[in-house]
Amino acid sequence: MKVSGFTLVRNAIKYDYPIVEAITSILPLCDEVIVAVGNSDDETLALIRSISSDKIKIIETVWEESLRKGGKVLADETNKAFAAISKESDWCFYIQGDEVIHEKYLPAIKSAMQHYKDDTQVEGLLFNYTHFYGSYDYVGNSRQWYRKEIRIVRNDKAISSYRDAQGFRKNGEKLKVKQVDAWVYHYGWVKPPAAQQAKQESFNKLWHDDEWMKKNIPQVEEFDYSQIDSLIHFKETHPQVMQSRIAKMNWKFSFDPTKQKLSFKQKLTSFIESKFGWKIGEYKNYKIS
Repeated sequence: MKVSGFTLVRNAIKYDYPIVEAITSILPLCDEVIVAVGNSDDETLALIRSISSDKIKIIETVWEESLRKGGKVLADETNKAFAAISKESDWCFYIQGDEVIHEKYLPAIKSAMQHYKDDTQVEGLLFNYTHFYGSYDYVGNSRQWYRKEIRIVRNDKAISSYRDAQGFRKNGEKLKVKQVDAWVYHYGWVKPPAAQQAKQESFNKLWHDDEWMKKNIPQVEEFDYSQIDSLIHFKETHPQVMQSRIAKMNWKFSFDPTKQKLSFKQKLTSFIESKFGWKIGEYKNYKIS
């Protein structure tokens, strides 16, 4: 079985993306990792080149700024990396620049890939998600957070990144997938407040026009983490590759989980989800086969 990893990145240093940790976390499962490095305003290219592994294969890209609406440029860049994957690979492991896989899940992921390798009806593997917010000690638990996404797909060029690169489709159709007993740790909402604000200003330009930006993105120096609706304490361990970054955290954030900012409707739907595992109205970009 041959596995290729793939990802995209741009301005990783400027916006404090844990891209090195993301790539490093999947390296043990991959025979190669394709990294599409976009034209950056910082030393992102040098950062990726500094990763000490001969599995890394860099392709330099230029982001098409005209693909602003709906984050389409992210899918476009993802597809560039996907297209560069070796024809010999069976599976393709996608990781975004703020996602990390805990080493404890690697055996289960490898087992699933081996188990479904020859079952062509399985087009992808579905992962659970843990979304950190504010600091490494809190996890989002309200309806605004997506619970699952496809992160491993078959090496089939009829498959492509969908919309803003959150998921995948095959010839426009949802992929048939199997659930993996593994979680993706999403750290996109854990950054120094100034870096988070800069990211919000830059990232939202990939979805919205200038008028929307003026109305919805405050012109402030630091992001206000206190506006979150609901969080719970994280009581497990972080991936080993994240330990150094966590130790360097230089800002403070605290939240009282007993003081949730939820409406009655939100509280009711959250109760139903926690009690029965049913998330009412949940969008699913996949078909569990």
